[in-house]
Amino acid sequence: MTASGPRAVLWDMDGTLLDSAQYHWLAWREALAREGFALTPELFKATFGQRNDTILRTYFGPGYPLDEVDRVGSFKETRYRERVRARGVDALPGVRRWLGRLKEEGWRQAVASAAPRLNIDTILDVLGINGFFDAIVSGEEVALGKPDPQVYLTAAARVGAPPASCIVVEDAPAGIEGAHRAGMRAIGVRTTHDTLAADVTVRTLDELPDDAFDKLLLYP
Repeated sequence: MTASGPRAVLWDMDGTLLDSAQYHWLAWREALAREGFALTPELFKATFGQRNDTILRTYFGPGYPLDEVDRVGSFKETRYRERVRARGVDALPGVRRWLGRLKEEGWRQAVASAAPRLNIDTILDVLGINGFFDAIVSGEEVALGKPDPQVYLTAAARVGAPPASCIVVEDAPAGIEGAHRAGMRAIGVRTTHDTLAADVTVRTLDELPDDAFDKLLLYP
């Protein structure tokens, strides 16, 4: 905590804490094949990191019924979690070091993800990093997905930090836009996208200098 109040880092999950894109790809391809929809890698990449209602309405049209979103999305997420638990996942380079360093330095930390809560719980459990986070905000808990800033503003409120004292770590353009719309600085990790309009971009978090978060912090 500084004289200006609590500082917080708000973490996206997929593509930021870990690279689980292959598991998502396999689960979506299987789920959509059951619906007669042939998912392409290009379309998958374009919608990766968005909420299931947004993804499925991109594929099937804006009028795709909510009960169908729930049915198809539930199958997909179940298959995704089964793969995660059966095959395991690894944190991306630099993640564990920064989680530990930020905690030691008194930063509050939260997961702010479009993923369902069951997915988040599964990932944090398999990676063994639950204890680093003071709050979790999942896709079900906000009305609007990224690039709307709601998920970040909700996470900031839960850890008691003003938006100007929050830094977002993201891998997707929509997430970076949402962070800036929330009045926060953003670090972009180029896991899934080569170009990100973040305040700082890196290939992996290992590339960040030791004072990276301090330098980015916006004081009220």
